[in-house]
Amino acid sequence: MAGASIEVRELTRRFGDLTAVDRVSFEVPPGGLFGLVGPDGAGKTTMLRMLAGVLRPDSGDAVLDGCSAVADPEGVKRSIAYMPQRFGLYTDLTVRENIEFYADLFRVPRAERAKRRERLYQFSRLAPFEQRRAGQLSGGMKQKLGLCCALIHQPRILLLDEPTFGVDPISRRDLWLILHQMVAEGVTALLSTAYLDEAERCDEVALLNHGRIMARDTPANLQAGLKTEMVDVVVSDSRRAVQILEKQPQVRRASLFGDRVHVSIERRERDWPPARAALEQAGLVVSSDRPLAPSLEDVFIEQVSRESNAAP
Repeated sequence: MAGASIEVRELTRRFGDLTAVDRVSFEVPPGGLFGLVGPDGAGKTTMLRMLAGVLRPDSGDAVLDGCSAVADPEGVKRSIAYMPQRFGLYTDLTVRENIEFYADLFRVPRAERAKRRERLYQFSRLAPFEQRRAGQLSGGMKQKLGLCCALIHQPRILLLDEPTFGVDPISRRDLWLILHQMVAEGVTALLSTAYLDEAERCDEVALLNHGRIMARDTPANLQAGLKTEMVDVVVSDSRRAVQILEKQPQVRRASLFGDRVHVSIERRERDWPPARAALEQAGLVVSSDRPLAPSLEDVFIEQVSRESNAAP
């Protein structure tokens, strides 16, 4: 893809007999927000480490800002900010001292530092905690400080490995506000996440499972492309309801979503009434059943089910 900020070509990495990333290819345009979505063990972290030039692939290549991660991994690092799940904050240093340390590391001109630091404080709301040691910050504040340290040298590409993992809802929202602001200013961002509701905020996503991309498109297109209809069901015993529904021939899939059940069927008007009747005959009380627009999570589960059924 001409002009892509990130171009991944048949990237593969093995660990012994395990293929963690299997011939993955995708592109991210300048100023794009791209999500690698999948559960633990899907290959997300391995992928990001290869893109950041800290792990060599077995085959394939990734070109970031015109620089090959295979041929010139040190050159790639000049254009990117890579924030792993456990960012290297120094717990005995204050918020400001950590930012200054990374400014030194990235050789940020001293004349620029105050302006950049204040701008990052505006995004992160960390100014009141400037003199607090990083080890005394909450998990969400540590993530925001990590992002500030990663952004101090104004990178053109952001690589973020599950940046909101274990973060409280308020800090999670703040991190996304920072991210969207950076993308609006032209930064290209690639992040991994296991939170499919978060992935819906991306311009484009790749659904990753066992090191392979199952599907890649905009969240809206992936949701619109689901060839089934969904029913959101509130029932007296949701776990038992799933067991009963999975035995009904007209039900493609039944999954727990909190205390609700999401039922995938081909045509709701035709297929749901007999499925509901099976629940009621088993003595369960259905208090609500309504049509449901498919979420990205529904799409992901459907894709995994298709792969499992197609496997020899």
